Amino acid sequence: MPDFTESDPLATEHARRARSFGAAAASYADHRPDYPEAAVTFALAPVARRRPLRVLDLAAGTGKLTEVLLRAGLDVIAVEPDAAMREELIRRLRGVVALPGSAEAIPLPDSRVDAVLVGQALHWFDLDLALPEIARVLTPGGVLAALWNLDDDRVDWVRGFADLAEKGARYSDRSGRGIPDHPEFQPHELREFSHKQPRTAASLTATVSTHSPTLVRPPAEQEALLSRVRAYLETNPVTAHGEFDFPLVTTVSRAVARK
Repeated sequence: MPDFTESDPLATEHARRARSFGAAAASYADHRPDYPEAAVTFALAPVARRRPLRVLDLAAGTGKLTEVLLRAGLDVIAVEPDAAMREELIRRLRGVVALPGSAEAIPLPDSRVDAVLVGQALHWFDLDLALPEIARVLTPGGVLAALWNLDDDRVDWVRGFADLAEKGARYSDRSGRGIPDHPEFQPHELREFSHKQPRTAASLTATVSTHSPTLVRPPAEQEALLSRVRAYLETNPVTAHGEFDFPLVTTVSRAVARK
């Protein structure tokens, strides 16, 4: 992580964006994509034979990744620092253990889980603190995997949409979407998976409303941005008429603990 100080405007903007999601928790849960099962299978491959396979969904948000892990029949614990996001997760996935906590202070004992998965959140962590903390809660030979859903802006209309929506989570900006080298972990492996999300012009516009660069804007600027996005989608031949598949690429960075 960059060495930000409190007076650094980049630090302030980063912190504002990191804290922005709770106000839109229900919309986030409604409109963000899930993760492909093949990506989760790759993430967990180093520990797949363990029974029971205990997984921590760290910075779980509203449970988009948690739900995929539950469908796989895994023993899942969710940790999420934002109370509103955590409450939405509990409301949607009743019975799941969902704890308050952060990547820098995980509320679990040593060697508690076989895998730590992070969906769309590793870039918010203070990795100098988070990576040793993640290693602490992993069992010997456990795995850390970070997943991101990125707009596939190799597709012309998606590139136009991403430019207009001023998005950072896009395929052309995938550099840095990996677990950095750290003494606690073996070098990471990176894999990409095709993914898609059924959308309409209205629902894809709503998705943009849940992105942190949008959430931190003043209301008038949010409205203007979303109006431009909606107009683009309603006039683009691919997206103007009913439901379409929005192309995504899911990247997975996987690293095995050295201990």
